[in-house]
Amino acid sequence: MSLYSARAHAGERIRFLVVGFAWFVTSVSGAAASDTLEGTQHLEADGDLAAQMVAGIDRFLLREIEESDAKREKFWHRDLSSPEAYAKSIAPQRARLAHILGVRDERVEDAAPELIRKLGPAPAATIGLSEIMPERIRWAAFGDVHGEGLLIAPRDGEPVADIILIPDADQSPEQLVGPWTKTTDPEYVKFFRSAGCRVLIPALVSRELRTHRHATMTNREFVYRAAFEMGRHIVGYEVQKVLAAVDWMERDSQGTRKIAVVGYGEGGLIALCAAALDERIDAVVVAGYFDDRNNVWSQPVSRNIFGLLEQFGDAELATMVLPRPLIIDTVQGPELELKTQGGAPGKLVSPDPKRVKAEIERAKRLVEGLDPASLQLFEENASDRTYYESSAKLLTTLGIDVPPAPLGGGISTGTPPDELAVAAARQQRQIHELDRHNQWLLRESPYIRREFMAKLDTNSREKYAASAEPYRKFFREQVIGEFDRPLLPPRPRSRKVYDEEKWTGYEVMLDVFPDVFAYGILLLPKNLPEGEQRPVVVCQHGLEGRPTDCIVGDHRAYHDFAAKLCERGFVVFAPQNPYIGHDAFRTLQRKANPLGKTLFSIIVPQHQQIVDWLQTLPNVDPNRIGFYGLSYGGKTAMRVPALVTDYALSICSADFGDWIWKNASTRSTYSYIGTGEYEIYEFDLGNTFNYSEMAALIAPRPFMVERGHFDGVQPDETVAYEFAKVRNLYQARLGIGERTEIEFFAGPHTINGQGTFDFLHRHLCWPAP
Repeated sequence: MSLYSARAHAGERIRFLVVGFAWFVTSVSGAAASDTLEGTQHLEADGDLAAQMVAGIDRFLLREIEESDAKREKFWHRDLSSPEAYAKSIAPQRARLAHILGVRDERVEDAAPELIRKLGPAPAATIGLSEIMPERIRWAAFGDVHGEGLLIAPRDGEPVADIILIPDADQSPEQLVGPWTKTTDPEYVKFFRSAGCRVLIPALVSRELRTHRHATMTNREFVYRAAFEMGRHIVGYEVQKVLAAVDWMERDSQGTRKIAVVGYGEGGLIALCAAALDERIDAVVVAGYFDDRNNVWSQPVSRNIFGLLEQFGDAELATMVLPRPLIIDTVQGPELELKTQGGAPGKLVSPDPKRVKAEIERAKRLVEGLDPASLQLFEENASDRTYYESSAKLLTTLGIDVPPAPLGGGISTGTPPDELAVAAARQQRQIHELDRHNQWLLRESPYIRREFMAKLDTNSREKYAASAEPYRKFFREQVIGEFDRPLLPPRPRSRKVYDEEKWTGYEVMLDVFPDVFAYGILLLPKNLPEGEQRPVVVCQHGLEGRPTDCIVGDHRAYHDFAAKLCERGFVVFAPQNPYIGHDAFRTLQRKANPLGKTLFSIIVPQHQQIVDWLQTLPNVDPNRIGFYGLSYGGKTAMRVPALVTDYALSICSADFGDWIWKNASTRSTYSYIGTGEYEIYEFDLGNTFNYSEMAALIAPRPFMVERGHFDGVQPDETVAYEFAKVRNLYQARLGIGERTEIEFFAGPHTINGQGTFDFLHRHLCWPAP
């Protein structure tokens, strides 16, 4: 049950009625002449209240991140009595990790590696590895997607173990085979090969920058964007490729050969997740990655895993590998900074050894009773040290004789000129296959959503309302995300800011959560009869907007629609939503996502507090509060009324359409894939709620779409396609076709204020002038 859907619960209703009675001993009309609304404190705050709102939410989210470690244990029920019991007890966490990583596509069965080309021996004088002849291979992973990389056989005889050596995203497999620069000589692969191991080096999607339409982003972010919307992830895709290799390695040896993974940087992330999910991996080395994960929001967005910190930090992932050997190496990790060029900003800093130690100690405390020796730390201060020593520990744990120490002293950073074109072509194949898979998921998604929503019962309105509640709960908790805390008492503050001929305006501020407040402007028609209860229209601005944009100045998108509605006799409230400040608000989404939350996890309770407060006003009819939002306010119109059921109706202007297509298509010029809205993606939305499914949560309340033919958000056909499903629900299945409509008008991305005004008058039961 939601903690902030207050109007659905009698206790909360009584609280607000009592407080409202105490505040409003006289009518609002009588208070209109005052600089402060009767029953409210004077609003003292000054400066940019929108920026202060964003800053407060930022503090709130950072605090939630810091507190996430302590909140995780409620999800875990570890049985440490035996390794078998332990593995069984953490099965729910393995399922959850697979879900948030998007490891859900069936892997190809009985696939074997295919030889692409056998690389000839390089001149011994050039690289010192003339006896190594890597095979360039690929292997089927899932769908039409393949892993690709280099396979190196042991020097003599059958392999004693299989090693999957996963490089960082900005290293090619070739760089780990030979020192292609004059300054490095890492005989790293030779080390494993000399020990009798077969080595597979998979290629990862790189962080190389690419421009897609209007945005420059890394290759990883390009794949991440559509995948995230479709409930998949670039990390999950690469984990799947590794596990597909484990499949054929296990089949090849009939389970008699040990399999280990070694990962550096991004490869460390892949190795840790793969081993956490799959017990067939016998041992793991994670180098240059393991850390306190609370700063993941500041790293490249391709590491943004929805809900990660809710149940998992690196310590928790480590416990999922144990009691199998896990070796953490504090070798310096990759470092880089990505500036905003349409893609998301991000920064990688090598893990601080002190934080690494602390995270390892936390992991050990979580599993006291399991073999503590299975979790080992290898630490050395030399910044140029490679991770050979930790790999020698790995061989020891596998029972393999350790060969002499390798001669090299660093990781290669170059690729031979004749291999550059080959590596670039492989990179493009990897990107193309994953993009093709994302687009296949997009095409399949309407069928997945139809199956997902199949339990809606439209045989009667009562049955429909009951059957919709589990979907509302899912939408609230799994898609939008809900903070497990009650709303604060609102402590309303106000001050008069407008005194116009027909209406008076007050700035209003309400507390929501610690450091989080709701803010907006309340417009009251003048000469309100005492005791008369009027309908309210909540008028919501769009991206980078402010309440004033909806009231004065004849903004080209809003045309003072809030003031015009007040002049028609409605009480109006224009809230400030926190999507303002460019990267300042976009990073709020980055901070919310690892907690399993979104920006709307804040906006929904803000609106619940607003509606709860509005319902206490003596000149407001608590049952006639409607919502009308444009653009990002239209996004709000689809999500907030679906959850804040006190809204009696919703109007979505200049945003409605095939939202999943708009987010995930890499073909359409309307898509967000090629724009700077890197925060816009909502995890797994493609398999659950498009706009017609969100409208199903608004039903049977009235719902309307306002659509300009020349609006560049989407074309008419995708808007009409998505609305046809809404119309079918209301008209054909529920028999309430009069409660939904769409108005097309010859105009751009703007409020038209014709059919929508009529809709408000009709459904909020207020006579038109």
